[in-house]
Amino acid sequence: MEESTAGTSPSGGSRTGRNLPAAIAVGVGLGALVIVSLFTVKEIFLAVIVAAVGVGVAELSRAFATRGIAVPIVPVLAAMTAMIAGAYWGGPSWLLGTFVVAVFALLVWRMFAGGTEGYVRDTTASVFTLVYPPLLAGFAALLLQPDDGPYRVLIFIAVTVASDIFGYFAGVLFGRHKMSVISPKKTWEGFAGSVIGCVAVGAWLVAWLMGGALWQGALLGALAAALATIGDLIESIIKRDLGIKDMGTILPGHGGVMDRLDSLVATLIPVWLLLTLFFG
Repeated sequence: MEESTAGTSPSGGSRTGRNLPAAIAVGVGLGALVIVSLFTVKEIFLAVIVAAVGVGVAELSRAFATRGIAVPIVPVLAAMTAMIAGAYWGGPSWLLGTFVVAVFALLVWRMFAGGTEGYVRDTTASVFTLVYPPLLAGFAALLLQPDDGPYRVLIFIAVTVASDIFGYFAGVLFGRHKMSVISPKKTWEGFAGSVIGCVAVGAWLVAWLMGGALWQGALLGALAAALATIGDLIESIIKRDLGIKDMGTILPGHGGVMDRLDSLVATLIPVWLLLTLFFG
């Protein structure tokens, strides 16, 4: 989520660096893909999760490679698939168990694949890549698992997207006070817009889709706004450390897949926890 105190440029892009028409078109397309797959066959949406996170893992691996850090993409992708599938069909214990086995396997893989030099550096980056985003994304499979799973996933995506949309426009229209040097275009006014949007969307959807209380949805939305913003900042500091602007270019107007997953994976666990606490 990038915010600014100015509007669009003459070329059709925004002063935030986004090509706004392209970003909207891509956003609508991704939204349609999510809705169609989510409310047809659950396993189709599960495949969408695996594909999206797989692209994100590949982007992160390439980003590390720019600094000479080797992350073995094939073992990480295999572990990611096993973790997400294990979460969906086996639950949290399978997600955790598969993750632990995968970590050990990566340590052994690097021991035989690259010798001693850079072992700690490469294995640390590999385990980090296994956590961010695959382990976090496994909670999307846990959200999907119950009978009302599609509604839970829809709430999770809607409140996170609301953080981006409301924060963006509030930042453009009212942004004056910078939030962090990590991401200079973010403003406190934009964050306030994120909170208002997330609280409103969360309260509405939790009451409508889950039959919950308005305060439950409002609490979920407020937490999602805070965590989505933190997720954006984490992604920003990773890119600054690696000296890159975007994780990729596959999504016009957005950058890479990881540039869209950053806020989503950050909100997954708290949203899953609250929905499980409220509705079992």
